[in-house]
Amino acid sequence: MTTHALTFLERYVDRCLNARFAATAVIAFITVVMTVLAAGVDIRTVFEDLLPRSHPYVKVQHQFEKTFGGANVVTIMLEVEEGDIFRQPVLKKVQEVTQGLQQVDGVNQYQIISLASKKLREIRGTTDSIESRPVMWPDVPATEAGILALKEAVIRTPLVYGPYVSRDLKAALVTVDFYPDRVDYNKIFTQIRQITEKVEGDGVSVSMAGEPILFGWVAHYLPETLHIFIVTVAALILLLYLIARTWRGTFLPLLAGLVSAAWALGFARLAGFNLDPLVVVIAFLITARAISHSVQLVTRFDDEIAGGSPTPFAAARESMLQLFKPGMLGVVADAGCMLVVALTPIPLLDKVALIGTVWVLTIAISACVLTPLLLSWTKTQPRRAHRFDLGRHLDVVLNAATAVVTSRAGYVVLGVAIALFVVSGIYALQIRVGDVDPGSPILWQHSEYNRNAAAINQQFQGADRMQVVFAANKPNGIKSPAVLGSIADLQSYMDAQPEVGGSASMADVLPIVKSVLREGNPRYAELGADEHENGELLYLLSSNAEPGDMARFIDAKAQYAAITFNFRDHKGETIRTAIARVKVFVERHPIAEGQYLLAGGVIGVLAAVNEVIFSGQVEAIALALLVLVLCCAVAYRSLTAGVFFMVPVVLSNTITFSYMALMGIGMNISTLPVAALGIGLGVDYSFYIVDAIKEELGRHGDLNRAIVSSLRTAGRGVLVTALTLTTAVTLWMSSSLRFQAEMGVLMAIWLMVSAVSALFLMPALVQILRPRFIVNQTAFVGGSAQLAHA
Repeated sequence: MTTHALTFLERYVDRCLNARFAATAVIAFITVVMTVLAAGVDIRTVFEDLLPRSHPYVKVQHQFEKTFGGANVVTIMLEVEEGDIFRQPVLKKVQEVTQGLQQVDGVNQYQIISLASKKLREIRGTTDSIESRPVMWPDVPATEAGILALKEAVIRTPLVYGPYVSRDLKAALVTVDFYPDRVDYNKIFTQIRQITEKVEGDGVSVSMAGEPILFGWVAHYLPETLHIFIVTVAALILLLYLIARTWRGTFLPLLAGLVSAAWALGFARLAGFNLDPLVVVIAFLITARAISHSVQLVTRFDDEIAGGSPTPFAAARESMLQLFKPGMLGVVADAGCMLVVALTPIPLLDKVALIGTVWVLTIAISACVLTPLLLSWTKTQPRRAHRFDLGRHLDVVLNAATAVVTSRAGYVVLGVAIALFVVSGIYALQIRVGDVDPGSPILWQHSEYNRNAAAINQQFQGADRMQVVFAANKPNGIKSPAVLGSIADLQSYMDAQPEVGGSASMADVLPIVKSVLREGNPRYAELGADEHENGELLYLLSSNAEPGDMARFIDAKAQYAAITFNFRDHKGETIRTAIARVKVFVERHPIAEGQYLLAGGVIGVLAAVNEVIFSGQVEAIALALLVLVLCCAVAYRSLTAGVFFMVPVVLSNTITFSYMALMGIGMNISTLPVAALGIGLGVDYSFYIVDAIKEELGRHGDLNRAIVSSLRTAGRGVLVTALTLTTAVTLWMSSSLRFQAEMGVLMAIWLMVSAVSALFLMPALVQILRPRFIVNQTAFVGGSAQLAHA
């Protein structure tokens, strides 16, 4: 550090400590205000936050979701244990669910479809006309003959038998969609569960799937999440208490984390941001950074006291002065790595990036300033809080690190690191974008939601939908035989994909009408020969239909038509294959009458998200690394420093990504911000170790002695923080939310690899490479360095 910079820093530290009463009072006042604001933060998932801005699939979704249905479809299956559903008590349960859904908040009344709704119709021919009438509406048949007639009608109606009544006749399906601007997952989940609980039992089981149900489960587990958070904080207190053996070493780091949390959540409230339940893990990760920085200061303070510092004020001054640079460097690097997440054009990630950046920056006050201010009032020699001295166990690790990095074994450490990097790097390249397993990766595979989704997918065509829209060049263009033929060909082509359970479009409906006109002769189940014939068939079908009955297939002007595909899973590979197949079909079968628009439904939305993440993950990680290099280059006035500090980052991230690939954890909207923040997380410990080496080397010029001293001081803080936080985050593995449990494991891996790298690899690299930004103006003789001032 230059004399000018040192003088500026000394003035800043002195002003903070000389005005410690006023500074502490200001921080306390702001914390109280922000805590009050933080208490009002809205914790919920907002659907629009999940959609990538300006993505063509999302534009199609927005344009047609009120007509053809959107991405918030809920699928409800009623299944009997014995016999079939064609019994009056079971059919009444289907009717009760259908009618109950009309009262759910935000429901689109025209998108409630079931055996008991007006939307499912049987097409019959009479001597006078074509008759389209509801299969079972408004009442359940009261007689056995009526129920038998209903059963026969269902079996001969292909748009009902299979899509809404299972092939074995043991299950019935109810689907419902919601207006996107009125979606409230918490209310929808609660209200639909109340409806289904009333009909479950008496040999009938109910299964539910869909985004509102999924995120409803996430909100359902929010109390458990908060409970785990509290237990984790309690575990942190206990571990700090056992290791630090002082009250200041226990509560000051915790206080730093709580102050940062209050300021960040208060900012979120002022900005009008909601807090998604899934980002609680990120919140804990950032809080862990505040605790880590504070632990370093407390550890350095204790070392200053043990080294003969005359007063706590002097010890606090020296601690703040020496650790301010690496502490601020870590804060700025973390904040920069978090901010690059905002470059991914998804509103949720924008909010996470902004709140996360502010949260990280608050550490500059809560840990780097508040902790030394409070330390300046503590006792010089505090009484030990308990008799158990765990320090000797820490010394075993530190002694091992010292012995290794100051000997030839340092080359072994470097060789092991290179081998780990190569092997983990190969596996890390196999990480996949999107969901890896069937069901939702947010919940465990054995969870009620994923079991229900699997049951629905086994009995029916699939709970996840994708809508491809054909946009004709003019009104009534859909009636063209070329258009309808192309739609039918697309359906046949896509149905060959194993994950596609079935599809539906106007090309399925009109052949039924034509067949009915010929007394049900299947030979005539074909499209009309020209546009006029198709128009007549459509008129016959819609003339006695209710308003909105044809809306899920075609718009009022017959210019847009929806082709709905049902999928049995929404794995990333399934979605990419589906989108690619549609594009291949369109390319190979161009049609002059219009164009195909991709893609609506939950599959279309997830496809957009996956494409954005796939294109942005490399960019985000590269930019995060660039931020790190620039921060180090500015702090140490050397580009070599930036490259040097990339070593622990790259190693910790390749190991973590390889674990994600091996365990089937995909890169998605939830894991991307954790991955970006992990880049900053991987280097913080190294800042403290290397800066301590540089500081000690400047005092006496002996490199081995400098390394030993840094491991005894900064290394102890690194070890205390890593052990404490790693042990605490393992508590997240008990979460009912698989995502939180997996992110807990990832955090533990990042913390431990970063700590091991800081204690073993980085000192070994300093010993072997002797970079000039650390040993500048130094001439080496043997294993030591003698200062050679000009």
